[in-house]
Amino acid sequence: MNAILFGVLIYVLVQLAVGVVVSRRIASESDYILAGRRFGPWMGTFSFFATWFGAETCVGSAGRIYQDGLSGASADPFGYGFCLLLMGAVFAAPLWRRGLTTLADLYRQRYTVGVERLAVLLMVPTSVFWAAAQIRAFGQVLNASSGMGTSVAIAAAAVVAIIYTGFGGMRADVITDLIQGVMIILGLLILAAVLFPNWAHVQAAWATVETERLNLFGNGQSVWQTLEAWAVPVCGSVAAQELVARALATRSAEVARRSALLGGGLYLTVGLIPAFLGLACAAALPGLEDAEQFLPRLAQQHLHTGFYILFAGALVSAILSTVDSTLLAASALTMHNLVMPLRNGLTEAGKLRATRLGVAAFGLLAWYLALQADTVFELVESSSSFGSAGIFAITVLGLFTRLGGSPSAYAALLVGMLVWVIGTYVFALEVVYLYALGGAFAAYLLLSRVRI
Repeated sequence: MNAILFGVLIYVLVQLAVGVVVSRRIASESDYILAGRRFGPWMGTFSFFATWFGAETCVGSAGRIYQDGLSGASADPFGYGFCLLLMGAVFAAPLWRRGLTTLADLYRQRYTVGVERLAVLLMVPTSVFWAAAQIRAFGQVLNASSGMGTSVAIAAAAVVAIIYTGFGGMRADVITDLIQGVMIILGLLILAAVLFPNWAHVQAAWATVETERLNLFGNGQSVWQTLEAWAVPVCGSVAAQELVARALATRSAEVARRSALLGGGLYLTVGLIPAFLGLACAAALPGLEDAEQFLPRLAQQHLHTGFYILFAGALVSAILSTVDSTLLAASALTMHNLVMPLRNGLTEAGKLRATRLGVAAFGLLAWYLALQADTVFELVESSSSFGSAGIFAITVLGLFTRLGGSPSAYAALLVGMLVWVIGTYVFALEVVYLYALGGAFAAYLLLSRVRI
C-alpha cells in the first residue's frame, strides 16, 4: 500500500513540476486563460476529451452503473459525450469567430454589461460545484490507495489541485492533456485486458448481467424523467465556460469544430470501458458501502502493484485535467468579467496575479463543498443544472438569432433560476430542469420585442 501511495505521489509531483516550469512562459491573461489561442487539431482534440473525461466518468459514473445498471450512464458517458459532439457541430465555430476571452464576453457583446455580470454570478457556482466533484473524486483515489481517510485525502487533493492550476493555467493543461489522455486510455485498457483476457471472458461476464440492468433509459421512468436525465448534462454543459474555453483556445474556427467532434467521439469510445466494467464486474465486489470506490477497488484487487500505480496515476491525470479547467473557469469569469473592468489601468502582470488569486480562493471553496457532499454524482448533477437553463437560452437565442435584447436576457436568466430553485427546494419536482428550460425560453421570447 505504501508503494502504491508513493507511486501516485511521484506522479502528482511530476504534474506539479510541469505546471511550475510552464508558468515561466506565461506573460499575459490570455496566456493563462486560453494558452495564447494556439491549439492545433491534436492538442485540441485531447484537450476536449481530457477536460471532460474526469471524476464523473471514471469514479462517479462507474459507481452509478455498478449500483443502478446502465441507466446510471445516461449522463456519463452518453450525455456528456453528446454534449461534446453538439459543441463541435453547432457552437464551436460561431463562438470562436466572436473573438471572446470568456463566454460571458458574448453576453456583453450581444446584450449589455448588466447581463454579462448577472450571467457570471450564475455561471461561477456551476464551475465551483464541478471542481468540488473532481476534488472529491481525487480524494477517493488517494483514499483507496492509502487508507488515509476520505476527509484527509480530499484535503490533500484540494492542495494539489490549487497549486497545479495556480501555477500553470491552461498552458500547462495544454501540454499535459495529451499525456493525460493517453494515460487514462492506457490505464483503462490495461484493467480491461487483465479482467477480460479473451472474448470468452467477456461473454461469460456479460451473461451474468441481469436484463433489467441493461435499460439505458431507466426502469420505471416516465418519458419526461428520461428527457430530464439527458437534458441536464447536454444543455447544462454545452454553454459552460470550461467547454467554451477549449474552442476559444484553438487557432481557427475549423480546428475548434473538428477538435470538439473528435474529442466527443473519443470520449464516448473510452467512456464505454468504465461503463462496461460497472455492468460486468458488479458481482466481483458485491455490497460496497460506497459505490464510488468501485473502480479504484476493482483495479486495486486485480492489478499488479506496478499496473495499479499506472492506473491510479491515470485517474489522477483525468481529474487534474478537469479540475484545472473548472477552477480556471471560475476565476476567469470572476476576474475578467467582474473585477478587472472596475480596475482601470491594471497591467497584464496585475491581471495575471488576480486570476491566480481567484483560483486559490475558488479552490478552497470547492474543497469545502467536496467535504459536505455525499457523492461525486450529486456534485456533478448540481453543477450541470444550477442556473444553466437561462444561460443555455440566452446563448442559443443570442448567438443564432436577432431576437430580443437585454430585457429578454434578464428575464430568461432570472426565470430559469427561480423555476429551478423553487422546483427543487419547494416542490421537489422530478423534472425541474425541463421546467427551468421551458421557463427561460418562454420568458426570453415573451420579452423579445422589448428593448432598452
